Amino acid sequence: MGPLRALVIYIALVFLGGALLAPWLYWLAQSFAHEFPGIAGNPFHRFVDRSLIGLALIGFWPFLRSVGAASLKELGLARSGGRWKQLGGGLLLGFVSLAAVAGFALAAGAQRLSETVPPARLGEKIPGIALTAVVVAVLEETLFRGVLFGSLRKVFNWVFALTLSSLIYASVHFMESANPMGAVTWLSGLELLPRMLRGVVDPRAIFPGFVNLTLAGGLLGLAYQRTGSLYCSIGLHAGWIFWIKLYGLMTDSAHAGNAWPWGTAKLIDGWFALPVLAATVLIFAQWPVGRNREPPHERLRSL
Repeated sequence: MGPLRALVIYIALVFLGGALLAPWLYWLAQSFAHEFPGIAGNPFHRFVDRSLIGLALIGFWPFLRSVGAASLKELGLARSGGRWKQLGGGLLLGFVSLAAVAGFALAAGAQRLSETVPPARLGEKIPGIALTAVVVAVLEETLFRGVLFGSLRKVFNWVFALTLSSLIYASVHFMESANPMGAVTWLSGLELLPRMLRGVVDPRAIFPGFVNLTLAGGLLGLAYQRTGSLYCSIGLHAGWIFWIKLYGLMTDSAHAGNAWPWGTAKLIDGWFALPVLAATVLIFAQWPVGRNREPPHERLRSL
């Protein structure tokens, strides 16, 4: 099966299957509400999210085998002498770039340091935040860059593949919370999906939120393209996630009406993040992270 066809089938199964599975999981949780009230009390859109993630993980290995990427080397995770340097360089770049956004947002009064989270508790949370950053970065880079971008560039010019994979990455991360209209039926998941993506048609959400996410995805893909492995991308992504999680924990909204230019607790949804991400692209272009090990057929296609 061709990589593009396999990718389309995989995405369709994840989204359509997840939407159809979510009501059944919701009803199952309600039947055990007395035993697991915390799970049963979750809003329906959480069941949709979890269904999508679950099917994505279940279908991940079969999809890899169908596109011939069932080895660590094919996924960009082969062991190499410079992997720790790439990982560390990406982590440093990701950490510094969003630290700059966080610092300026606090200075501008878009957010303020929380008075409800004591320093001792913050210190206790940092190891968990770091672990989350690593796990999410590895999973998402393997899926979006190693599999998605890697598969698309087997079919298209790598620049087009990078753009398309970055748009898909941004769309998935742009899904918002939404609740069904009325009682949950077996079609509620399908009805909810378009509403969870309603931000895509909101100009204030597209600019700069969606643009920033697309640029971030492009930067992560560019790191993979340049280095020939995912280690730099994983480090960069982990640095971003660490700051987003930490910033959301240690700050509260200042209600200053300037979330659009400076962003909210998400950090990456404000205008200021756009030039920072753009500057990060320029810095990375000069970063000595290793030579491009792009496959010969990809180099020929990009000429």
